[in-house]
Amino acid sequence: MTSALATTRFSVLDRSRIRAGRTAGRALRDTVELAREAERLGYHRFWVAEHHGVPGVAGSAPTVLAAAVAGATDRIRVGTGGVMLPNHRPLVVAEQFGVLESLFPGRIDMGLGRSVGFTDGVRRALGRDKDDAEDFDAQLAELLGWFRGTSPTGVHARPAEGLTVPPFVLAMGEGAAVAARAGLPVVVGDLRDRDRMRRAVDRYRAGFRPSEWSREPYVVVSGTVAVAATPEAARRLLVPEAWSMAHARTHGSFPPLPPAEEVESRTMTVKERDLYEAGLAGHVAGTEEQVADELETLVKETGAQEVLVTTSTYDRAALFDSYRRLARVTGTGPLGAPA
Repeated sequence: MTSALATTRFSVLDRSRIRAGRTAGRALRDTVELAREAERLGYHRFWVAEHHGVPGVAGSAPTVLAAAVAGATDRIRVGTGGVMLPNHRPLVVAEQFGVLESLFPGRIDMGLGRSVGFTDGVRRALGRDKDDAEDFDAQLAELLGWFRGTSPTGVHARPAEGLTVPPFVLAMGEGAAVAARAGLPVVVGDLRDRDRMRRAVDRYRAGFRPSEWSREPYVVVSGTVAVAATPEAARRLLVPEAWSMAHARTHGSFPPLPPAEEVESRTMTVKERDLYEAGLAGHVAGTEEQVADELETLVKETGAQEVLVTTSTYDRAALFDSYRRLARVTGTGPLGAPA
């Protein structure tokens, strides 16, 4: 383990991807099982995501799933990566996180994004449109105000008011600037576009304004990390998600994850093959030594205090093995977990 990795926190984001032939319920239970393993391995936090109307993703209600994860674990921090604030009323979000923090004090994180629905149909169903993301600054300020009791409405958010639930902003597009203006920690993804990631981090640090929530910039970089005994085995972990993304780009629907061997036997169009190969590129994948070297470079280039790993694949045993190998690489574990 290198010196840079020894001082970096490592955490897990799971998107509750459905595997081909399995149910959404199984995917959600798999997320809870992975959270238990992440805690055992010493990862710092475990987050869940929000997706609506996506056939291959079961995680549509992140605060509900976070409650299940927190109830099944004892020490690991639990949160959302993230709740998409334009989809919700800030008061309701504050109430939900107030309940979580009251049930699991000192363990809850509030990761917040500015995306709206994946398709026009989903946005209509949510009663939102693309322009709602433009009000993210005001929505974020309103949400934080419910925790501090500063709403001009005279209404008080119960039990959120008076509680401190650490907020994080997911940096998609303008997210880094929003986080900087609000003085909040930022989560920047993804690892496949390092130049864009570095630019976002630089903008965030340059524009950061200290706040009562965070006195200094705090950078989390996020992306896929796959670790295996051989580079070929690590690459196979990436195959199901890469094919699902290529299928979504060419057919308009995001399917459950198929087995890697099924993907490798498929006949693809030229466009599908190009998208598939692009989906395999740019991630951190390889043996423990290779991944350690690449993560060392990533942390040094970005100055990130934390890496949030989000890896999806069909083979659950291989996924768990990847997280165990990563824990060895990064020095997490019961005796080496970051504070």
